Amino acid sequence: MLKKVFVVFFLLFFVCSIAQKDVFEISRDGSLAELKELIKKEPNCINELNENGYTPLILACYRGNNELAAFLVHKVKDIDALSEMGTALMACAVKGNVQIAKLLLEKGCNPDLADANGTTALIYATQFNNSELIKALLKYNADKTKIDNKGKTAFEYAVFSGSEEIINLLK
Repeated sequence: MLKKVFVVFFLLFFVCSIAQKDVFEISRDGSLAELKELIKKEPNCINELNENGYTPLILACYRGNNELAAFLVHKVKDIDALSEMGTALMACAVKGNVQIAKLLLEKGCNPDLADANGTTALIYATQFNNSELIKALLKYNADKTKIDNKGKTAFEYAVFSGSEEIINLLK
C-alpha cells in the first residue's frame, strides 16, 4: 500500500512539475503550443524579465528556439529589450542565427544597441566571422563606427580576424 501511495505521489509531482513550466523555461526549449497555452493564462508573461534581466525573446534567440522566437518577434512589446548581456539581435549574432536576426531587423529592431561591454550585434557578427549576418546588419544601416569598451570598431575586429571578405564589407 505504501508503495502505491509513493508511486501516485511521484507521478503527481512529476506531472505538476511539467505543467508548471514558466515562460523562460518554455522559451529556452519548450514548444509553441506550450507557450500559447501559458499566454492564455498569463497574457503579459512574454514581456517579463527573469532574475537575470532576460526576456523570453532573448532566451529563445540564444537557445535557437526559432519557432518560439519567430512567434515572439511579432507579439512582444519591445523587441529591443536590453539585458546586461544584450538584446535578442545580439543573441542571434553570438549564436549565428541569421534567420531570426533577419526577422528582427525586418520588424524594425535597432541594430546599434550595445551591451554592457559596448558590443553591438555588428561587432559580435564580426567576431564570429558571420559575413551573412554582417551583410544583413549593414542592409539595415548598422553603424560601422560604433566603438566597444575596448575602443574597437567592427572593422578593427575584422582586421584582426584576417577575413578579406569581412574587411571589405566593413571598409
